[in-house]
Formats: sequence, structure tokens, C-alpha cells
Amino acid sequence: MDLLLGVDIGTSSSKGVLVAPDGRIVRSAVREHAVSSPRQGWAEHDAEDVWWREFAAIARELSGGPDGRVAAVGVSGIGPCALPADPSGKPLRPAILYGVDTRATAEIAELTERYGAEEILDRAGSALSSQAVGPKLAWLRRHEPEVWAMTRRLLMCSSYLVQKLTGEYVLDHHSASQATPLYDSREHAWITEWAGEIAPGLRLPRLAWPGEVVGTVTLEAAEPTGLRPGVPVIAGTVDAWAEAASVGVTDPGDVMVMYGTTMFLVEVLAERRTWPTLWGTVGVEPGTYNLAAGMATSGAITSWLRDLTGETYDALTREARDAGAGAEGLLMLPYFAGERTPIFDPDARGVVAGLTLRHGRGHLYRAALEATAYGVRHNLETMREAGESGASRRLVAVGGGTSGGLWTRIVSDVTGLEQVLPSVTVGACYGDALLAARAVGLAEGEWNPPQDVIKPDPDATEQYQALYGLYRDLYPATRDISHALARRQ
Repeated sequence: MDLLLGVDIGTSSSKGVLVAPDGRIVRSAVREHAVSSPRQGWAEHDAEDVWWREFAAIARELSGGPDGRVAAVGVSGIGPCALPADPSGKPLRPAILYGVDTRATAEIAELTERYGAEEILDRAGSALSSQAVGPKLAWLRRHEPEVWAMTRRLLMCSSYLVQKLTGEYVLDHHSASQATPLYDSREHAWITEWAGEIAPGLRLPRLAWPGEVVGTVTLEAAEPTGLRPGVPVIAGTVDAWAEAASVGVTDPGDVMVMYGTTMFLVEVLAERRTWPTLWGTVGVEPGTYNLAAGMATSGAITSWLRDLTGETYDALTREARDAGAGAEGLLMLPYFAGERTPIFDPDARGVVAGLTLRHGRGHLYRAALEATAYGVRHNLETMREAGESGASRRLVAVGGGTSGGLWTRIVSDVTGLEQVLPSVTVGACYGDALLAARAVGLAEGEWNPPQDVIKPDPDATEQYQALYGLYRDLYPATRDISHALARRQ
């Protein structure tokens, strides 16, 4: 039987699935890894040791069984990233990760002044922020000139894997649209004059759509991965967009809410639209567009609390449920690694307000879940301000944080909105397999129908209304203090 292999490289783990043409998962595999933070505000991955080694291990584990043969491969990964490589495609340093890496603040300000905030937003679709690739390339030129002198290729997570598998130097249009300000999201082409000034000497990759076959597995890649030479490989894309494809977030007004290490939202638009405090991108399919939002931390805070307390997630969740809505007067700002949308403040910091001696770890855990829910509401309200009236029509919840039920329940109660839970929530790797199946004509039927709907509790929603107002007031009230402390860090 022909099978589809999908592999996604996430912030803290890599996941792979082997899927039948009807969408049934045959087997799955996971590998965990860590983010390297050599300095405050830096976030890096070693492309060879993390991205390729874990992809190869997952591919070999999944493709080696008796279930059938792999007919196509789809990949995705965290992004946008900046991985400089030499002319042969060999990485020259660890990859600089997406918006959680905030090192290029000076370059963001300089490039914004140079090209103009309105012009960048109009052409590229997004304002410059810690999410943007262009300022990170400018940072490399300034701070690591010996690396930049050898740099000839720009790779991201998915494109690095595609290069290792096929030898092709190619980047998908969606990932390119997050390489702000190097890509024109209206023309679907590189902005060569800006790229030439920001990254002189860099040869930009050819562009393809995420679900487009861009090459086949080479003899060199076949040995470490266990894949047959000649298997088609699609271009792939950023993980959140692969996940959106996996759960059918395709109609204007649909919004995917991805519960992971960070919280991410992707809204499908009827037409191209830009907004200064959101990311405007092209979609997975030709002719489609999105507005996107992302919090710098969400599940990362729950992991921090788990490690800090030494308790299990199950125990903390039980205690958080017992703490009740509002965590008995505890309020948290979730800006533990700065914040991305909609405040774009890399120097924002986490705040816990209202602490008393009566509060315990369950209250803190509840406050963390509620803080991320307030952040989701803030971003959804910003999407509505951007003019897409359907932004509240249909939310689809995905990601590991949907398990257990409490977190998704809190988000629905805080926002007052229903959330659809699909049948399969294993992550972007499932979307990779779906895109690969479509590319080679093997996708059969509806892969991922809805399984459940989470409806808000009107009483809890009313209670959270007042707390959300306090949440919105807390950031401006503590911003100057947080910035002063950030400078000390």
C-alpha cells in the first residue's frame, strides 16, 4: 500500500506520522529536543543535530515497517528562521529562530526608518518585528561578519530538510512571506532591491508553493532516512500553516488556534489585508492570504511551572480546576519571553499580580492558563479590528494543549466563542502528509472531520469580562518597570 510520510520539527519536539491515503494514521513517532539560549533573548537550533538528525531517525523508524511503501514526503518546521549556509548548503552557525529570538531590535528600528513603516507593511504585508527574517540577517552582517562573508544561502527549517533530501535550494511562498521585508506578498516575488541592500551576496532560493513537488529523495539521503531514492518531496512550509491545512481551516473567517509551546492563530482572509500589529502572509494555496498572530509563550509557561514545582501536568491541572475561574484573585501577564502580537514588545516581562499567602501552585497554574486565554482574546479582537467580520465565526483548536480539556475550556469561557475540536490533533506532521498526498493524487475522502465542539459557559464568560479588563490595564501599568528590569537582564 502507498503511504504518506509527514514530519514536523517543532520548538521542543519533532513529530512524524505515516498515513494511509484515506487519512488513517498507521504509525507515529516523536523525538524531544531543547532550544539553545546562549544569551538572554536568543533562541537557536543546531540544524544538523536537531533538524536533520531527528528527521532521519523518525523517517527510518516509520518507513521501515511492513505496512507499505512511502509514496511521498511532506515536511514542515518552526519558522520563520534564519539559517545561513555556504554555497553548498552547509550551515555556518545554529539557526536563529522565529519571533522568540529578540536579538535584532536595533536592526528592526534601523530598517523601519530606512524603508518606512507604511511602505514595508504595504509591500511585505507585515511590519518589522522580532518575527522578521530581514533584521536578523542584518544582525548577522553586523555582529558575525566572518559568518556573513561565507553566507550564500538562506535556509529555514523546512527548506533545509528539503535541501538535505533532494539537493534542491527552494523555499515555499508562505515561508518567504515571513522573510520580511525581502518578499512582496502582493507580487509573490522577492523584493530584489531591498534584499540586495540588506543581504548583499546572498543568493535567494527559488520559490514554490508548499504542496508542490520540488524534487525527489537522492541516493545520498536514502541511506540515513531509510527512504527509497526517487520518492517525491514537497516544498513544505511553516508548522502552523501545515497544521491549519490538516484541520480544514480554509474558508474566510476560519481561525486556527494552536496550543503549543507558543500560542499561534491563523485566520483565513477573503482578500489580502494588512494590519500593523498582526502578520499578513500568503496562504498555503496559490491565491490565498492570512492574518496571523502569535504569543511568545504559552505552553512554555506551563512547562516552566511543572519543572519549578516538580509536579505532573495531571496534578497541576486538577489543582487549577479546583482553583476556579479567576484563580481567587490572581492575574498574570504571560510575557515571559517578551511578546509578539499584538504589542510587539520584546522587553515585556511576565507579571503575577494579586499574590497572597493563600495562593498555591494550582492558582499559579490556573492564572497561567487564563493569561494565555486573555492573550488569545486580545489577538482575536485585533483581528476583528483589522476588518475581517468573520473572525469570530469559527475557531478550530489544535495542538498538544487541547488534551485534558481545561485549557480549551478556559479559552472558550474567556473569549465567549465556541471551538471546534477535529478528530486528529497530532500536529503539523499530519498536514504535511495531507499536502504530500494531494501533490501525488493519493488523498481520499475527508481526512479530518470535526469530533467535538467546546461551548462557553455564560456565567464564566461574564466573570472573565471584568478580569480581562484588568489584564489589559496591567501591561501599560507595569511596562516601564518591566523594561527597566529587562535592561538589567
